[in-house]
Amino acid sequence: MSITQQYLLDSYRARQHGEPAPPAPGSHDWQVARELRDYRQFRAVVAGRPAHGRIREALGRWLHGRRHASC
Repeated sequence: MSITQQYLLDSYRARQHGEPAPPAPGSHDWQVARELRDYRQFRAVVAGRPAHGRIREALGRWLHGRRHASC
């Protein structure tokens, strides 16, 4: 069963029971992506690592040797 078919079935069942319709598939994708980014930044801070620019700094170390970026 595809996502669209499941959504239509859930909407039909909700309407039959007088409940609010479920959100459409993909309607909260950006919110989920932002929350995931925020969670990863939080975990980085808790672990004592910089929260921003970690990938760029790692690539810089890999490309240019062991030079560290100043914070």
